Amino acid sequence: MPVLVMKFGGTSVATLDRIRRAAKRVGVEVAKGHDVIVIVSAMSGKTNELVGWVGETSPLYDAREYDAVVSSGENVTAGLMALTLQEMDVPARSWQGWQVPLRTTSAHSAARIEEIPTDNISAKFAEGMKVAVVAGFQGVSAEGRITTLGRGGSDTTAVAFAAAFEAERCDIYTDVDGVYTTDPRVSPKARKLDRIAFEEMLELASLGAKVLQTRSVELAMRYSVRLRVLSSFEEQSDDAGTLVCAEEDIVESNVVAGVAYSRDEAKMTLVSVADRPGIAATIFSALSDAGVNVDMIVQNISEEGRTDMTFSCPTDQVARAEAAMAEANGNIINFAELIADTDVAKVSVVGIGMRSHTGVAAKMFQCLSNEGINIKVITTSEIKISVLIDRKYMELAVQALHDAFELDKAA
Repeated sequence: MPVLVMKFGGTSVATLDRIRRAAKRVGVEVAKGHDVIVIVSAMSGKTNELVGWVGETSPLYDAREYDAVVSSGENVTAGLMALTLQEMDVPARSWQGWQVPLRTTSAHSAARIEEIPTDNISAKFAEGMKVAVVAGFQGVSAEGRITTLGRGGSDTTAVAFAAAFEAERCDIYTDVDGVYTTDPRVSPKARKLDRIAFEEMLELASLGAKVLQTRSVELAMRYSVRLRVLSSFEEQSDDAGTLVCAEEDIVESNVVAGVAYSRDEAKMTLVSVADRPGIAATIFSALSDAGVNVDMIVQNISEEGRTDMTFSCPTDQVARAEAAMAEANGNIINFAELIADTDVAKVSVVGIGMRSHTGVAAKMFQCLSNEGINIKVITTSEIKISVLIDRKYMELAVQALHDAFELDKAA
C-alpha cells in the first residue's frame, strides 16, 4: 500500500473534539487505500505547561529529565488519537519514539535524527494495522534516553518519516490553510500560494514565516519529500493548501514569491576595530562560542587602519553578544565601543525568479524610498534581499513591497 504521512500540530489536536476531527481526516485517507503514519504534537499549550513545571521544580535542571518530562505531551496525544481511530474501526496503534525506534544524537532538547528503521512499523502494516500514530518531537539516544528535537520538532519528525518510508506525500495540518505571500495579519492583500519551491519556503521559514520549521524544509528539500500545508479546520479538496515542491514542478511563478519579516532583530556595531587579517574570524568566533546567532554582516571602508563592523542578531541574544565582546575587547579585538540598536526589524523579499530577472533590488529600494523608509543594512543572496529598517516602519514596508511586486496577483 502507498504510505501517506499526516502531521497534526498542537492547535489541530487541542481538544478531544479536534482529535476526532483529525481522526476523520485520517479515516478518509485510509479509505482511499493508504497506509497512514500520523505524527502528532502535544495538545496546544501542554508543552509550555510542562516546560514551566520543569523550571519551577529545578531551575538548573538535568537536560535528560527535561526531555523525559516535555516529551510526555506527545505521548498523551498519540494514545488518544489511536483510541479515537479504534473507535472508528480503523486498525491503529500508538508509537513512542523509542518504540520505532527513532534514533537521534544525544544533544538533549536539540537532538538531530540519525536513523528511522522502518522494520517495526512496516511489519505491523503487513499484519493489518492501517495507521501508526507516532509521537512527534521525540526519539531515543544511543544511551537509551528519551531525547527531544527542539521546539517545532514534530514537523521535522513528519518529514523524516516521509523520507524513510518513501511516502507519497507529507501533509502538515495546522491552523492556517497554506503558505501566503506574506502575513495576512499585516497585509489584507496576502494571497495563498498553490505551490512554492523548497528553496523559497526555506528562505521564508528562516526569515520569520512560522508556517513550517526550518529543519523540516531542509530535510524535505534534501530527500525530495513533497510537502503539503493544509488547515485542519476547513473542508479539503485534492488541491487544497500549498504544495512545497521542487522548482521544476512549478510551471510559472512570480519573480518574488513572498515578503517575510522579523521584528525581533537587533543591529550591533563595533566601532573602530583594528583592520587586520583575521579580525572578522576572531569577532565571529567569539560570538559563535557565546551562542549568538549572527545574520547580516557589513564592514565599513577602512580609514587609518580602523573600521566599523556591523552585524544583526535576535534581540534576546544582545546581552550575550555584549558580554562576549566585552570579554574579548582589549585582548584580541580592540574596539572603541559597541552600539546596540534594538529597535529595528528585518524585511525580506524572496523568489526563485530573482535568479533570472534583473531590477528586483532597485524596485525594492525605490519602494522603500517612496515611503520615506531608511535602510540601515542590506544583504542579498541568489533568491533573497533583506534589509534592516526602523521597527516602526515594518508593517508599512511589508504592505508597500507586497503592493509593489503585485503579489496579490497570480503569475
